[in-house]
Amino acid sequence: MNLKYFLLSRGVLASLLWVSLTALAQEAPVMLEARKVAGAVPPKLLEVLNTQIAKDGVASAVTVCNEKAPQMAKAASEQSGWAIRRVSLRNRNPKAVPDAWELAALEDFDRRAAAGESPMTLEKYAEVDTATGKEARYMKALPVQQVCVACHGVSDKITPEVSERLHTLYPADKATGYTVGQIRGAITIRKAL
Repeated sequence: MNLKYFLLSRGVLASLLWVSLTALAQEAPVMLEARKVAGAVPPKLLEVLNTQIAKDGVASAVTVCNEKAPQMAKAASEQSGWAIRRVSLRNRNPKAVPDAWELAALEDFDRRAAAGESPMTLEKYAEVDTATGKEARYMKALPVQQVCVACHGVSDKITPEVSERLHTLYPADKATGYTVGQIRGAITIRKAL
């Protein structure tokens, strides 16, 4: 091996390692906390959904998302100190409309996913100034999983029973037509600093 090449490659590796370590060190402790809080909610909701589906069928899962998901978010908010909710560009629940910061993040997630980035890794963190002071904001993309398509999939694949329940609970529903892996929306959390 050429000594010059060897030294150059070691220098490049050392530089890459330094950049990686610097990036990790720059992640604010608040961001790491936000990532942990946001990552804890979706698996719990999926567990409740899967249990309900196994017990009473897919149509009963609509009620879980309508009633239990907001209760779970509220409980997690009270426990963690972060305001937690879900938002989407194509919302089902009228309360899931993104604000301007969330809208920009969701649009960025879609661009990044279209460019080949894994939806499972898409996140955004910022410390923003608001009328009431500085606030930490964090969003994590929620990709569609197989269990989701029963209620969020292509309309003609959704059973009549599920469609009826969706129409009853969400007459202005925009949250169908998804396939596995697409970004359904995001979990969004915020906390005053």
